[in-house]
Amino acid sequence: MPTSDETQPSLSVVVPVYNSELILPALIKRLEPVLVSLARQYEVVLVNDGSRDQSWKVIQELTRSFPWVRGINLMRNYGQHNALLCGIRAARFDTVVTMDDDLQHPPEEIPKLLAKFSEGYDVVYGAAKSGRQGLWRELASRITRWVLRRAMQVEAAKEVSPFRAIRAPVCRAFVNYGGPFVSIDVLLSWGTSRFASVPVAQDVRQSGASNYTFFKLVSHALTMMTGFSTWPLRLASFVGFVFTLFGLVVLVYVVGRFLLQGGSVPGFPFLASVIAIFSGAQLFALGVIGEYLARMYFRTMERPTYVIRQSTDEPSKT
Repeated sequence: MPTSDETQPSLSVVVPVYNSELILPALIKRLEPVLVSLARQYEVVLVNDGSRDQSWKVIQELTRSFPWVRGINLMRNYGQHNALLCGIRAARFDTVVTMDDDLQHPPEEIPKLLAKFSEGYDVVYGAAKSGRQGLWRELASRITRWVLRRAMQVEAAKEVSPFRAIRAPVCRAFVNYGGPFVSIDVLLSWGTSRFASVPVAQDVRQSGASNYTFFKLVSHALTMMTGFSTWPLRLASFVGFVFTLFGLVVLVYVVGRFLLQGGSVPGFPFLASVIAIFSGAQLFALGVIGEYLARMYFRTMERPTYVIRQSTDEPSKT
């Protein structure tokens, strides 16, 4: 039951769930004593993101056993950040904590995140040292973090983590956000620049494997670049400007040689190389513009960020 100490915050824990039927009971059992000691009111919002196992059935059983557990079942798999956005919007209390469903984020570390709030921050990340990963996945993770720093334009982005504490008022900045492409961290940067991080422990994944492969991480980085930032367009403009200068230099060289020596520059390979360079620069710029046009096209389609099939707050009548 919630505590009665009015000095304690009210706390919502949002967990996106995907194929975690075996882990969820242990997660709730570990969360309970932490929440009892931390908050006067608390809840856990479990958002089932189109799991293929019996995760939704387990969530329903947990809501019956623990009144402070709420469940939301999405129509299909929309992605972790879309599911997080759904859970954050459903959260009722003044502080929101997000965490993964695999118990790599120890619930016992939540007090460290909340303690940092006393220094005036609005978003606090739990930064854990990266575990051993494959070469390509580590490379993709670094690219994603670099892109995220560019999109958020805050130094703390280099320590972004799914384990985060958020002051609920920050979420008002994106209350009307719609569209299929979501990056929670970029949306948070719309509402505040007061980000911080604290070191936390990270446990071994309890079951299964991470769903973030190399290609998914690269795809997520591309979405952030073209969905929440204009710097790729500026890069394309810069590349075009540089190669324009290069072309002018070549033209001056060719004309100068003709005027001074009365002959042209011999050699087809040189000409072919210059044409190939310019063609590549043009195709690069067109590709960047095409990515932005694709994002705009999907926005005009008004595809939903997510669709809720059922919520334990309002059980299905079918």
